[in-house]
Amino acid sequence: MQLQTILNHIEKQPGFVYAGVGWASVDRRALLIEVRARRRSRARCSGCGRRCAGYDHQFERRWQFVPLWGIAVYLVYAPRRVNCPVCGVVVEAVPWADRQQQLCRSFAWFLARWAKRLSWKEVGQTFGVSWGVVLRAVEMAVEWGRAHVDLSGLYAIGIDEVACHKGQRYLTVVYEIGREVCRLLWVGSAREESTLHAFFDWLGEERTAKLRFAVTDMWQPYLNAIAKRAKRVIHFLDRYHVVAKMNEAIDEVRRGEAKAMKTAGDEPVLAKSRWVLLKRPTRLSAGQRERLADLLRLNLRTVRAYLLKEQFQFFWDYIRPGWAARFLDQWCRQAMRSRIEPMKKIARSLRVHRPLLLNWFRARHYVRTGATEGMNNRLKLITKTAYGYRSDRILEIALFHGLGRLPEPTFTHRF
Repeated sequence: MQLQTILNHIEKQPGFVYAGVGWASVDRRALLIEVRARRRSRARCSGCGRRCAGYDHQFERRWQFVPLWGIAVYLVYAPRRVNCPVCGVVVEAVPWADRQQQLCRSFAWFLARWAKRLSWKEVGQTFGVSWGVVLRAVEMAVEWGRAHVDLSGLYAIGIDEVACHKGQRYLTVVYEIGREVCRLLWVGSAREESTLHAFFDWLGEERTAKLRFAVTDMWQPYLNAIAKRAKRVIHFLDRYHVVAKMNEAIDEVRRGEAKAMKTAGDEPVLAKSRWVLLKRPTRLSAGQRERLADLLRLNLRTVRAYLLKEQFQFFWDYIRPGWAARFLDQWCRQAMRSRIEPMKKIARSLRVHRPLLLNWFRARHYVRTGATEGMNNRLKLITKTAYGYRSDRILEIALFHGLGRLPEPTFTHRF
């Protein structure tokens, strides 16, 4: 079976035929596949897409195709120019590549799919192209997917900020966190209220009105934007961020008390106890459990703060919001009487955000409450694989490519 026969089965080009195959040079490092227009076929204008009369031919061009058996493959064709009554004299559109592209469309999608599994540099080294070629292939896939994405079933969103560069530079990311679909929806620079307003402008009033749930952390600009633009949604706080705030408070108490012990010359009983206090009890090793048991025998501010944190975990186990509200009020009163300033600060914050905390019980059966942090972990893995991105635009392309679950066009054959 000849190569032209295989290509006609898996990569048929309407209006064109594969005329022949030959080696590019004597060292046989590349295959050249000659393409010709069918007789009496009229070229298609690359501007408006209408069939037009031919004008003349350009010089031969090469478009890189999917490699076969490790051998580079190129389609060779001399494009026609057409005399379009609307666009004037322009180069014809070819079905195997987009305008001004040096890659066949099939090869670009081939590289984009591999870029989800390997770093862009590794993809380029494996298939003999540069990093920039892989970037353009991924950018093409993201642009097509974003233009054809289906948002008809969107009803729940998760909003968070992620550190993207050094120097306190952040991105605002918005995820879809429904039970059926979990994906990246939108990325914006900075973490300001105007950033989230830009997201709602992109989403549109009609889709915003269909939103039922929204989850954020306690960042006030996000709370303000949702209160103004999505008033009907059930807005609740992410459980992960509440627990993280408590862990920060415990760590602050531990550091202050350990420093005071060192200054007074007391025994350093809190040395090397950070992760013993911050990890869940079920995840402690045997040695850490013994260490924790020794600490719990001591009357320390750090221990009292730890017990308050562990007591608060019962809040998430309630079924009825009314009982959860009663527990929350009781816990806050106990924290305010503890005379531990970091825990009192947490209690004051929880009182302020009390309605958002209780909304968690109304939403937990309809959305993936932990999806936001799960997606953030995958986001960090994408940036870590590339050792960071210098440009916000390239980072945005990589995130949509890896987390957007974007659709792809239907091909006769998928390489």
